[in-house]
Amino acid sequence: MCIDSRNGFRGFSAGLRGDGMKVGRYLIVFVLLMGALITYGDRGLIDNYRLKGKLMTIKKINHEITLENIALKKNITLLRDDLSYIEMMARSGLGMVKKGDLVYRSMQ
Repeated sequence: MCIDSRNGFRGFSAGLRGDGMKVGRYLIVFVLLMGALITYGDRGLIDNYRLKGKLMTIKKINHEITLENIALKKNITLLRDDLSYIEMMARSGLGMVKKGDLVYRSMQ
């Protein structure tokens, strides 16, 4: 409450006008500072966007490795159990021949 010597009582808001402006300025600075921290700070919006991109890349690589592991497990199962598959791999991969096969060599 503020009393003016010329006009008498001025009311509550008239006396707080100067202090209210300071509080308003501090509030604006505080809001701007918080906005900057939320946007640019550690774990802020920009950091969150960058980490989402990294997460998607890692998930894609993880999926590719999972598919490769499934294929390798099938290959291991075939090598353990299927004799005809073992023979095919030995012939194609190692160049082995079976008794009775004709081998042709070309001269270059």
